[in-house]
Amino acid sequence: MPLLLSGRVFRRDLDACGCLAMHVPLEGGSETRLLRRLRAAGYRTQLSSARGLGDPEVFLFELHGIRPPHLGHQSVGRNGAVGEVQQVMPQLAELFVDNAPVVLWLLEGQVLSRSELLALCDLCKRESRLRVVVEMGGARSLNWQPMSTLLAD
Repeated sequence: MPLLLSGRVFRRDLDACGCLAMHVPLEGGSETRLLRRLRAAGYRTQLSSARGLGDPEVFLFELHGIRPPHLGHQSVGRNGAVGEVQQVMPQLAELFVDNAPVVLWLLEGQVLSRSELLALCDLCKRESRLRVVVEMGGARSLNWQPMSTLLAD
């Protein structure tokens, strides 16, 4: 339990690795405690789902287009068969306004492919202020490892 009291060990590992793979107890609670500890230490945090992430670099840092879901009978002549494209702001743009480190916490990370996880690791190497925590599934106790170690197995 000392881990959840201060979160110092977790913070040190996160700063050293940049991208961590987490296994959390299924009853939850530990991720919000760690997020609270990170915010208290001066980190800016964003909690998001990994489902529908697509290209991580574009989704997190660039203005990009999405197509909303089809909602039934609509005029084919209006926008064609592909639907209209809506421009969406990057998810992390407003968090990088100052020099504070930014933590992106991704839930349901087990749906990401190996190439998407490698892209997240590369993003952490290129952007020195970005840290990524990816929940890779459940476990009986809270544990983590560097994403590069998980991908090397």
